[in-house]
Amino acid sequence: MELPKRKRSRLQEYEYSTPGAYFVTICTHGKEKLLCNIVGEGLCALPQIKLTDTGKIVEESIAYINGAYDTVNVDKYVIMPNHIHLLITIKGTGGHGDPPLQTVIGGLKSYTTHKYGGILWQRSFYDHIIRNENDYRDIWEYIDTNPVKWSEDKFYTAI
Repeated sequence: MELPKRKRSRLQEYEYSTPGAYFVTICTHGKEKLLCNIVGEGLCALPQIKLTDTGKIVEESIAYINGAYDTVNVDKYVIMPNHIHLLITIKGTGGHGDPPLQTVIGGLKSYTTHKYGGILWQRSFYDHIIRNENDYRDIWEYIDTNPVKWSEDKFYTAI
């Protein structure tokens, strides 16, 4: 029996240490709600994100990225119940000395998985290369409004 072939998630010829902005989504293993609870949904209350202990580890790891790499910055992020969104800027010259996006994300996933003590993340991650200022602003707004639209999110599960 032949196993299904995984679709490649990275662009083959693209150098992911190239200066620019990237939108990244990482889902928990099995899309389990391990990272936070969204509370206060309703007519009058704005949803609030209440991080779990695991979500706090993820937040610490995201903050670490900004100090660990001179040329990498997490401009914006949101931790959702079963996934995270990151808006990452690589400011270097590209190439030697500038970590590629997959190294940055791999470090975040490795550290948080180790602290969690089990399988935390799905294999790989989704990325989008941000092409212009409008794209950047749209993604910034998407991250801002993601908790408000949680019940409409494609990763939403009622349980």
